[in-house]
Amino acid sequence: MFNKLFRIRRVACFPYLRLSISPPPQPLRGSSSSLQRLISTYGATMARVLGSFIAAVCLSVQAVSASPAHWSYRGDQGPDHWGELGDKLCSTGQMQSPVNIDWREVTSRSVDSDALRVDYQVLPMEVLNNGHSIQAKPMGETGLSYMGRHYRLMQFHFHTPSEHQFDQREYPMEMHLVHQADDGGLLVLGVMIEQGEANDELVDLWDVLPEEEGGEARLGLLMAPQLQRLLPATGHHLFYDGSLTTPPCTEGVKWVLYEQPIQLSASQIQRFRELFPDNHRPARALDGREVDED
Repeated sequence: MFNKLFRIRRVACFPYLRLSISPPPQPLRGSSSSLQRLISTYGATMARVLGSFIAAVCLSVQAVSASPAHWSYRGDQGPDHWGELGDKLCSTGQMQSPVNIDWREVTSRSVDSDALRVDYQVLPMEVLNNGHSIQAKPMGETGLSYMGRHYRLMQFHFHTPSEHQFDQREYPMEMHLVHQADDGGLLVLGVMIEQGEANDELVDLWDVLPEEEGGEARLGLLMAPQLQRLLPATGHHLFYDGSLTTPPCTEGVKWVLYEQPIQLSASQIQRFRELFPDNHRPARALDGREVDED
């Protein structure tokens, strides 16, 4: 029935997703004129709904298997060779991430402090060891707004050591919360992690970390982390335009870095490093890009 009512003209996967749906050129046999008007009226709405759904699926697929070529963080499949493995943007891109933050170059107070509004809801989580990191995906919709634009949280994952640096200093770990807008645009929150007190919000997640690649786990509503509490409660943010930090190194990603780190205990950090001793991409050149602060 769906094939008779609509024709999908073109779908190009994330991040440049284009989807258009149109009613059939001829009236449907046996259909009423009111049905034809309904199809015409709501065709654009259906396109937006399907576009958002397919964009989410595309991002989820890329998050699990970001590139058709096998890649890793060491050896001849490590970051220095990603461009040779088929993802040329990883070696030729001029807006790559992560970067080193030189505080002397930061443009202070250039972004409105109200530009970022995080409104995370507590949701059950699907947890996956994708061979590159531990990735947690909310089973439901939650997210944030930036500059008046809504972004849905797609997944969050971890790196060790941190991918971003501050005056050449790295942290023991970094958390990335990956968001996507309805049109496929990406925004990533980067949260630095320092060694300190045990993080209660991540205790249940750490208890079920899948040890094998492809391993999965689930966190129910009572065990899932309250992400709003997990984020730093105070401090400023840094903003810059960059890329995904894994193949295919897609550019046009909006980055928001928290200046204030969160803490994990030494044992929590060590637990992650037992699974992923080193899963970070070294910092890339800013190449003239501006880093702003709120």
